[in-house]
Amino acid sequence: MGAAWLVCAGPASAASAAQLQCQVTYAGTTHTVRAEPVLDPYPVPSVDIGGRFRFKPIVVGTAQRVDRVLIYAYLVDGAQALPIHQAKFLPPFNLSPQFLTGQQYLYAGPLERELMYSCTLQGATP
Repeated sequence: MGAAWLVCAGPASAASAAQLQCQVTYAGTTHTVRAEPVLDPYPVPSVDIGGRFRFKPIVVGTAQRVDRVLIYAYLVDGAQALPIHQAKFLPPFNLSPQFLTGQQYLYAGPLERELMYSCTLQGATP
């Protein structure tokens, strides 16, 4: 299992608060990327995945209510990150911790490198 990453842009919240947890795999290494609710999605940073990709999950809302979930993936090409994937999920969400996205496969770059991810949303209330 690879490195664990935490994307957190907001105050700490109760254990039952909404949280998105994504398993992101590239080149045989799996990263756990977590996102907690934020009111402003723009300053949320992306996470480096193996130096080839950047992954940015965002939960917009509060600890008690999720308004939307956004997931972005980028291919790192030199000094720039090129967007290759965008997903948007809106309520109502299943209240049990189940896969929000299912297993996703993304291919990018001249060698068609593969990035895989799946995300679960826990504690969400529409």
